[in-house]
Amino acid sequence: MEILGFLPTIIVLLIVTLRQINEYERGVMFTMGKFSGIKSAGWRIVVPVFQRMIKVDMRVKAVDVPDQKAITKDNISVSVNAVIYYRVSDAEKAILKVEDFFHAVSQLAQTTMRNVVGEAELDELLGERENISERIRNIVDVASDAWGIKVDNVELKDVSLPEDMERTIAKQAEAERERRAVIIKSEGEVAAAGNIAKAAATLSASDGALHLRTLQSLNDLSSDQSNTVIFAIPLEALRALERLGGGGVTKV
Repeated sequence: MEILGFLPTIIVLLIVTLRQINEYERGVMFTMGKFSGIKSAGWRIVVPVFQRMIKVDMRVKAVDVPDQKAITKDNISVSVNAVIYYRVSDAEKAILKVEDFFHAVSQLAQTTMRNVVGEAELDELLGERENISERIRNIVDVASDAWGIKVDNVELKDVSLPEDMERTIAKQAEAERERRAVIIKSEGEVAAAGNIAKAAATLSASDGALHLRTLQSLNDLSSDQSNTVIFAIPLEALRALERLGGGGVTKV
């Protein structure tokens, strides 16, 4: 009966002293103000007044880096935003070495992004986003290592340009497409001319070949009876007929 009388007190003490640490968390324990260890997942006893435990989430976090105004190396004003993925690799450092690691990583990513964009030209920023993102990731990862932070990835989400610059880039892209179209067309004409020259050489090298080609063309034209075709017989065809007829056709 005496034990039952103390049962409510025991339950209250357990509620006050027990702390649950989830699988994805680590508990940074302080005893009388001094760091006393890292606690893993499970139920842990924390003595009130004498001890304190701070839970640290070890999962990957996605931090949205807000729009940052920057000027590229070729003096063009741009607005860039990104998202950074990081996680706590050392819970002890994350609590002891920096006051608020979440805010610290966000601020570090913003300043680093402005600096990297300022060192790149606009064409590089638009065409090589992966390289720019990797440079930002490396810098932030090295700088935040002392805080127990591991940066997994940085992705540039959007690069905004002034309206006049967007129009200029659109005109430049249109001119580039026209230039490529002209080049492709000219290359096709060169290839076609080469094939025609080869065909002409083949026909001229074989007796009767031009005559057969002429007959084939006449056969193709005969399928459409709505047209009147005036066809000039080449001299080579007459000569071929002369040879086939055994001299019965008078030479022209």
